[in-house]
Amino acid sequence: MNDFIPFRQRFSAYLALMRMDRPIGTLLLLWPTYWGLWLAAKGTPSLRLFVIFTLGTWLMRSAGCVINDYFDRDFDKQVARTRHRPLAAGLISPASALRLFVLLCLMAAALLPFLNLLSLALAGGAVFITITYPLFKRFTHLPQAYLGIAFSFGIPMAFAASTGTVPAIGWWLMLANACWVVAYDTAYAMADRPDDLKAGIKSTAILFGRWDRHIIAGLQLTMLCIFVGIGVSTQMYWPFWIALLLVLLLGIYEQSLLGGDRDLAFRAFLHNNWIGLVLFWGIVAGLAPSSSLPIPGAWG
Repeated sequence: MNDFIPFRQRFSAYLALMRMDRPIGTLLLLWPTYWGLWLAAKGTPSLRLFVIFTLGTWLMRSAGCVINDYFDRDFDKQVARTRHRPLAAGLISPASALRLFVLLCLMAAALLPFLNLLSLALAGGAVFITITYPLFKRFTHLPQAYLGIAFSFGIPMAFAASTGTVPAIGWWLMLANACWVVAYDTAYAMADRPDDLKAGIKSTAILFGRWDRHIIAGLQLTMLCIFVGIGVSTQMYWPFWIALLLVLLLGIYEQSLLGGDRDLAFRAFLHNNWIGLVLFWGIVAGLAPSSSLPIPGAWG
């Protein structure tokens, strides 16, 4: 099928299949993983674990995109935003995509011997969810909830690798992230809702209907409330609380975007990278000893 496609174009197609041209998904996976690493290590994660989790996240995100497009190649042809993806456009054969998926999984597996047994067990669950996630949109309107679990597995893995266990705070952080994922992936699905309805694809954007913005706001507030509890229990310093205020303001801005057309809904989805970054900064700075200084406005 693609034997006559020039090598350069085919190479670009493989990069696109792994979403190398769209790093937003990898970033949205990395931020919560980094939250977990810093909280588990109380602000001083090891360079070894940082490198392992960064590489592992990138590899499994790429593998997830490949297997997602493999299962969705016929659906993608019916959606305006995805009809030009390599598999849907016929630039890469399904068999070649499966070979790439296996290769990426094997590369990620090469990192596992450097982790402990609990981390390995959790990694097995993460792989299972990665493979099965694309199938959920076929029989339930809640694939975003399943994605919320998939995109949160880096958190308990980070705690397990750092401490040998997953304490309650790790599970609460996972729940907070799952709420965030459902919120931003619903915005993502809102951009595709007209096409998804025609193609028979299920999503929370369709399930929530006219209540979509309200439910997204509720999920974001739930995430923030959990972070407040985490901040109190870990005695975070003042930068963490500033970060939560900024996240609240960012969420309000996203609500203004969700009232528009599908392009604005997609912008709202992309905007979540800033929320992940701000929360990461808040955790790093909130755990730093130098942050125990009084708030500048209170000096004197």
